[in-house]
Amino acid sequence: MPTHLQCSGANNELRAVDYLKRQGYRIIERNFRTRTGEIDIIALDQDTLVFVEVKSKTSPAFGSPKNAVTFQKQRRISKTALFYLKMTRQSHVRARFDVVAITSDPAGDTIELIKNAFAPPPY
Repeated sequence: MPTHLQCSGANNELRAVDYLKRQGYRIIERNFRTRTGEIDIIALDQDTLVFVEVKSKTSPAFGSPKNAVTFQKQRRISKTALFYLKMTRQSHVRARFDVVAITSDPAGDTIELIKNAFAPPPY
């Protein structure tokens, strides 16, 4: 049985998918998993393949959710994205990393899209 945190995360990912669609993204895949990590959403933004990390917080008092994408998390996402590109034979495509930050508080929810949130770290 999923925990409250897992249900909340899945709900926020659905909200992020809806938001991205309204921004013109075409969703290719959700929850792409490998042994090295997971990518929440893979989408197309015009001619760019976008790997999207969804982060949420219930209060801005603990910092922005976009700051929760640490260097280690960026590295895992980058390795997983590289695997995806090789697996799908798309190593030639233009790609980037975006973050959808969702902040929930009593005043309402805020959804923020950070395009080019980070560059792949050097290996």
